[in-house]
Amino acid sequence: MSELRGLRTGADGVTRCWWPGDDPLYVRYHDMEWGLPMHDDVRLFEKVCLEGFQAGLSWLTILRKRENFRAAFSGFDFDRVARYGMKEVTRLLGDAGIVRHRGKIESTINNASQAVAIREDWDSLDSFFWQWRPDARKRLLDFIELRAITKSAESIALSKELKRRGWSFVGPTTMYAFMQAAGLVDDHVAGCEIGEARFGVR
Repeated sequence: MSELRGLRTGADGVTRCWWPGDDPLYVRYHDMEWGLPMHDDVRLFEKVCLEGFQAGLSWLTILRKRENFRAAFSGFDFDRVARYGMKEVTRLLGDAGIVRHRGKIESTINNASQAVAIREDWDSLDSFFWQWRPDARKRLLDFIELRAITKSAESIALSKELKRRGWSFVGPTTMYAFMQAAGLVDDHVAGCEIGEARFGVR
């Protein structure tokens, strides 16, 4: 398989999407997590926050720091994070294990409060976020199609609604990446053995 088609065959002989390369952590994320439907409120909140932290950085950088982020932000329990104050902001700014960006740290705390409000209105983040799932037709897009997608009508609408509710670092492109990560869309490239197995192609 050729990387020109967005595919890469790993040392294990499995042909996958090109983007994990040979990094074991990234390959495991691709195979076991990315694109799989997620319905746990805390993990959904975590994904929104980490996609916000990722802006301007590589996702692998964030993935390598994810356990540090979890430790720093109370496991992304948004009820707890919503109660953070300046003491916690100062602590987080001094934590070399995460991305020490004041705006993104303060955004996470703010968004935690907004997540609590969404749960009050919708009973769960799960029910709120999954209303934005697009048509669940089979994806398995070719490489050219997939590279052209950075946002969608649904990610634009989701971004607009979150901003209306007071969230930050939730632009349309960031929200599309969140939708990919949380399985609202499954954007494995046609020819990826992992994606084809999920769709029952193989």
